[in-house]
Amino acid sequence: MKIHEYQARELLASYGLPVDKAYICRNVEDAVRAYQELDVPLVVVKAQVHTGGRGKAGGVKLAKDEIELRQHVANILWMDIKGFIVDRVLIGKAVSIASEYYVSYVIDRKSKSTVLMLSREGGMDIEEVARNTPEKIHKIAIDPLVGVPDYLAREAAFKLFDDIKLVRETATIFQKLYKLFVDTDASLAEINPLVLTDEGRIKAIDAKITFDDNALYRHPKIAALFEPTEEEKKEQNAKSKGFSYVHLGGEIGCMVNGAGLAMATMDMIKLYGGEPANFLDIGGSSNPTKVIEAMKLLLSDKNVKVVLINIFGGITRCDDVARGLLEAFSQIKTDIPIVIRLTGTNEKEGRALLEGTEFHLAETMGEAGKKAVELAN
Repeated sequence: MKIHEYQARELLASYGLPVDKAYICRNVEDAVRAYQELDVPLVVVKAQVHTGGRGKAGGVKLAKDEIELRQHVANILWMDIKGFIVDRVLIGKAVSIASEYYVSYVIDRKSKSTVLMLSREGGMDIEEVARNTPEKIHKIAIDPLVGVPDYLAREAAFKLFDDIKLVRETATIFQKLYKLFVDTDASLAEINPLVLTDEGRIKAIDAKITFDDNALYRHPKIAALFEPTEEEKKEQNAKSKGFSYVHLGGEIGCMVNGAGLAMATMDMIKLYGGEPANFLDIGGSSNPTKVIEAMKLLLSDKNVKVVLINIFGGITRCDDVARGLLEAFSQIKTDIPIVIRLTGTNEKEGRALLEGTEFHLAETMGEAGKKAVELAN
C-alpha cells in the first residue's frame, strides 16, 4: 500500500526525523491561508499523487508571493501526472539546498534481507544514476537480529558525508528511519532527497513509504490512509465476487480457472508477442452469473481488444462450462473477439456445443495464445 508524501512526512516527523512543517490544501484559498500561516519568503507547491516524476511533469513549483502561489496552485490542481489526477497540493517552506542525497530501506529478495541504499546523487534523477552509474549507489544488508547499531549507522553515514558532525547527525536519522521501517511493516521507506541546507542543517524534504499489504491488519491507522486507484477498486470489487484479479495493462483479457493455468496462459500470450491485460482466476465454476461478472470486469478495461478464455475441466465438466458460456454471452453484447480453449473432462462435447457460434475455438493453449495475439493486432 502506498501513501502520499504529506502522510509520509507526518510519519517521519512522528519518529523524530527532521521534517519542516507543511500544509495539505485542496483549493487555492486553502493554499493562500497556508502561505500566510507559514510566513516565509519562498514556498514550494507540490502535487500529491501516487507516482514519481512530479517535478519533471510540472507538479512542483516555487512561489515568492501570493500571486505566484495562486497561479501555481490553480495550474497544478487537476493536472494529470502519468494518469493520476492531482486533487491536493502540499504547501511548505522552500529550502536553500547545498547538496542532495538519497536514503532508503527496502526489502531485497536477492539478499533476503532489508537493504539500506545510499547515494550522494539524490534528487529527481536518482533513476538515471541507478541506470547509468550504479557504482554511486551503496547497498548495506541489514541483519534483522542486529538492526542498525551505532557502528553500522556511522559507517553508512560516512558514505554520504566526511564531516564528523554531519556523520553523527545522519547516523541517528538512519536509525530512526529503520525503526519506522520495522515498526510499520514497510516494504520501502525512502527519503529523496535528504538535503544539506546552505545553513548546514540536514532535512528530509521528500519521502515515499509503501507498506506490506499482508501486515496492514496490524496497523489500522495506516490502513485507514488507503486511497485506492480505479484499478485497485476493480481488484477489490473482483475479490468481493470471489475472483482473483490483477490489472496488467495489456490488450488481451484473460479469464481462466486456476492460478497456475492463468500464469501459464499469460506466458503463452507473451511467447507469441502479445501483452496480457490482466490476471483473472474465476475459480472452478460453470456458473453463468460468474462468467457475466468476469466479462463485465474485463470489458471495463478500454485497452482490451481480445478476450481469451482458457478453462481446464476437472470436477467441473467442459460441457457444463460451454453451456454456462453460451447462457452468459446471450446476455452480454460485445464486438470484441472471444477465443475459447476447453480441455479436460468432456472437452469434445464442450467444443461441439460451441461450434458454429461467434467464438474462436482452440484445442491447445499454444493455438489459443497465438490466435488471441493475431486477433489483437
